[in-house]
Amino acid sequence: MATIPEKYLDLMQKKAFLQLATLMPDGTPQVSPVWFEYDGKYILINSAKGRVKDNNMRRDARVGMDIVDPDNPYRHLSIRGRVGEITERGADEHIDKLTKKYIGQDKYPYRGPGEVRVIYKIEPEHTYAMGS
Repeated sequence: MATIPEKYLDLMQKKAFLQLATLMPDGTPQVSPVWFEYDGKYILINSAKGRVKDNNMRRDARVGMDIVDPDNPYRHLSIRGRVGEITERGADEHIDKLTKKYIGQDKYPYRGPGEVRVIYKIEPEHTYAMGS
């Protein structure tokens, strides 16, 4: 497992979006901007069960991620990794935590009827950082 370079740990606290690349069944990439957090070891993202990225990560755990510094678009961190765990446990609380970080609200306001939230725990395997 790769570690996030110390010099880029500040990106984990900023309201930076993570561009998540997953693989479609035919092998083509699919990219989605997502909210995320870093627990010191894993990248955690949250989505709804049944979405394209959910289906892709359940089928193929390999993902690519890129985080661009919102204060300096020439500084970014790229990460390749694998989804090590997928769980619904604690996912509702997790999306509310991300909502607080990204839009300052206590509850996630975009939930659809019957939506089931899911947490994906991603293990970084390779990192590439650029800019300072």
